[in-house]
Order: sequence, then C-alpha cells, then structure tokens
Amino acid sequence: MTGRGVSKGGSAPFAGSGAALRDAAVPFDATPLLRAAAALRLRRVERLDPAATQAALLRRLLRRAAGTHFGRAHGFGGIREVANYQSRVPLRRYEDFWRDWWQPAFPRLDSVTWPGPVPYLALSSGTTSGSTKYIPVTRPMVRANRGAAVDVLAWHLRHHPRSRVFGGLSFMLGGSTALDRVAPGVRQGDLSGIAAAEVPRLLRPWGFPPPDLALIADWDRKLEVLAERTPAAAVRMLSGTPSWLLLLLERLAARLGMPPLPGLELLVHGGIAWAPYRDRLAPFLPAGCATREVYPASEGFCAIADRGEGEGLRLLLDRGVFWEFVPVRELDSPSPTRHWAATIETGTDYAVIVTSCAGLWSYVLGDTVRFVERAPPRLLVTGRTSYGLSAFGEHLTGEEIDRALLQAAGALGLGIAEYTVGPVFGATRGRHRWLVEPAAAADPGHGARLARALDAALILANDDYAVHRRGGQLDTPEVTLLPPGAFARWMRAQGKLGGQHKVPRVLADPARFAAAAKGLGG
Repeated sequence: MTGRGVSKGGSAPFAGSGAALRDAAVPFDATPLLRAAAALRLRRVERLDPAATQAALLRRLLRRAAGTHFGRAHGFGGIREVANYQSRVPLRRYEDFWRDWWQPAFPRLDSVTWPGPVPYLALSSGTTSGSTKYIPVTRPMVRANRGAAVDVLAWHLRHHPRSRVFGGLSFMLGGSTALDRVAPGVRQGDLSGIAAAEVPRLLRPWGFPPPDLALIADWDRKLEVLAERTPAAAVRMLSGTPSWLLLLLERLAARLGMPPLPGLELLVHGGIAWAPYRDRLAPFLPAGCATREVYPASEGFCAIADRGEGEGLRLLLDRGVFWEFVPVRELDSPSPTRHWAATIETGTDYAVIVTSCAGLWSYVLGDTVRFVERAPPRLLVTGRTSYGLSAFGEHLTGEEIDRALLQAAGALGLGIAEYTVGPVFGATRGRHRWLVEPAAAADPGHGARLARALDAALILANDDYAVHRRGGQLDTPEVTLLPPGAFARWMRAQGKLGGQHKVPRVLADPARFAAAAKGLGG
C-alpha cells in the first residue's frame, strides 16, 4: 500500500455501445454500507488471537471432513490438537493429491477429500512445471474468498476514510470467465470465472467487465475491446496482475489520455513482485490513488497489506485455511519442522503449507514467505519453492534473483519489463543465462555491462554463489537483451497471454530453458 491515496471481482450486466458504457453508473454509492460493515469486520479481526483462531479453525475442518475418504484414512475423528494432526497427516504436493486422491475420481470429487461434491475445478498452470493443475474449489472456499475481498476493501477504508470506492465500478482484469461443464454439477476454468459465477446478483451492478467482455478468451482481442468499452469515468477500483494491468492502462491511455481512469481510487495487485512495476504504473494513476498488495492463490487467500508498502501482508486467520510453515531448507527432509501461528519466527524463509475448506490437507503451496511480525502475523512473499536456481550448487533464491537484477539494472539506468534465467552447461563448467526485456529499447552493449553488475550483486548477496564463482564451477553470467514485446509474443505463442498466466522467472530445466530461449529469439 502506498500513500498515493488503489482480487477477484465479478461481472456486471452492462451491454451496448462503447459510448453508453462510458457513461455507465452504479445504482447508488454503496460505500457507506461497506464502511459500516468494514468497521465491524476490522474490530473482529483485531480481537483475534492468532493461535487460538487457527487451532479452532483446524478442528472445524477436521470435523467437517471426518467422514470423507481422506478423513477416514487419516483418523480425523480422533484428532484434537495441532500436533496430533501434524503427526497423522504428512506434507503432500499437488502431484501426490492428484495421483492418490483426485485423479481416480476425476472430475467428480464427491466426499474424496471434502464432504459432498466439489462444484468447481480451478485450472492453474505452474510457471515452473508448465503442467495444468486442477484445484478443487468448494462453496465454503468461494465464501472464504469473497470474505477476503471484503477484507481488502476494509483495510483500504481504514486508511482512506473519505474514499468512495463503491461509488463506481470495480474492474477485475482476469482471464476468460468461461467455465466448461466436465461432469454433472462440475465446471472448470479460470479462478476469475469461478468468482464471477458466484458473485451475488445484488452486487453485480458494481462489477466490470460485463459478461460479453469477460468471456473473451483471446487476450489481445480482450484488451482491444476493453480499451474501447471501459466506462473510464466510472471505474473506482482496478485489480489484477501488475504486468497485465500495465498493458491495459497503456491501451486506455492511448485512447483517453492521462490518467486514463480519472476516478480510480484503489489499485489492487498481486500474483507477481510489485517492485519492477511500481514506477512504470505510477504515471497512469491519478493523484490520490492508493495501491494495495494481496496474496491470493487458487488454493486459498493468504494475506492482505494492512499497513504501508514493505511492512508486510497480514495473514488471514479465519478465512477457511489453516496455515503451516516449514523452513525452506527442511522441506524435503524426512521429518521437517512444521510451524504454525503459535510457533512461527521472524526472519526465517518458510514454505507455505495449506489445509483448507476445499479439501487440501497439509498441501505444499509452492510459495515461500518470511514473517516480519508474529502478533499479528505479517509476512513478505519471497518467492517459490521451485523458483530458485541451484544447477551448480549456488542455491540462489527467487528473492535474491529479483533483487540482484533490479539493483544491477537500476545502476545502469535500465527499467526491466520481463525476464527469465536458466542454466547453460558447458564441458567443464556452466553459467547462468539471463533473457531480459528492458522497459524501453536498449543498446545491446548494455547486456555485457548488466551481466557484470548482476554478477557483482549476486556475489555480495549469496555466499554459495560467490564460492562457486571463485572456485571456477560457475562462469560469468551472460545477458541477452530482447526487443520490446518479446515475452508477450512468446506467451501468446504458447496460449498463455494474459489472465493469471505469469512469465516464468526461473527455468531450471536446461531443455525447457533452451526451448524458451529459442522461442524468445534469444
């Protein structure tokens, strides 16, 4: 959140010409009602005891799921305490759940890991594996996510009491809201489509885009139509992934001038690191527009910025998920230490573990976080468990990779639009190769200078990297500067442009990295 006082939304029943949409108005300013509800909610949140709240939530989840196939197999009926749960339910990754529990019954998951039939499957394509995941989404999880969205607005109103954020439209920039019926009572698609399908009818007039626009699957076509038909003066809130928000705002500005959304009060962002986009998005925001970071996932809504930027995101304690945290270096050990709200420590990098009302039990989410405060728990997102690079024993974390590139590029006066990095193996030693798209066209000679600056930054940041560079196992990194739009074209060619798709920052598999380099023209 910043003092420039701006995740999932729904669709609204607007249709007609672009001119008509530009004059669209909501039925009335609902902010006073929202403000009253927000005040009540925040008073409750601030009274929550983290450990007691999470322990009680876990007991409720266990009672609900005791009769499921998974619950009977793990003796849920006899579990009373967190420690007992941790001893009976081992950590599992998505692949474990898919193979052992979901795939045999797919697509109709009826009382497998959660009681009753699962109505939705959220499609999620991992940036590192590239394979599609089918994440169960139950109606209790839909309600929990909806509550988290209310919490986002509540914290905004706490810091901006004069805001009229519900006096206009809430614009959620996501993927296609089309859902495919894959079995009786079961639909699958983008999480934004599931959210749109579950928006209460009463709230739909405050949402944008309308169904005919939200259903568009082709990303380029969608941006073109949104730029033409967005009722710019009516938009009060905008949410989405920073990289795609930037593309939308650029198109809107080309048509409407700056700022393209003059009434925008709140920009909600999440999904990828904010730092590379903060300065690039700032010129498009009107004076007084606030930004607020969120940490959502298909598996559950984790945290929301309740203070200023960089001060950490507040862990959601009562929104359907029991959270565990395993030190990253212990994640693959036979008996990892499993922390929770009662035992977390600041300054440690943890892998996030999810137990939820969607039937996920000690599920390794794939993200890494570091707590900056324990009471209430506030965290910083530091990367992915698979978003690291150690092809040669250098043990670089995602956070170190991001920070080093931004630091090195900043020293050379370069803005970074997108990048990916991967290993290149030689006959006797290897190197890292960086494929970098600057924010503006750059002299190719900057590639060698950026490589030297990157190398120096990583040597200072990571002892293992420094040892391997001095010892000769790692050669000097190589940087290839790509032309503007290279990553967008590459993502388009893979059918992964827009929505919740993200550029993979690290491709540790040499074959996948080589294929990406070829596709990017690097």
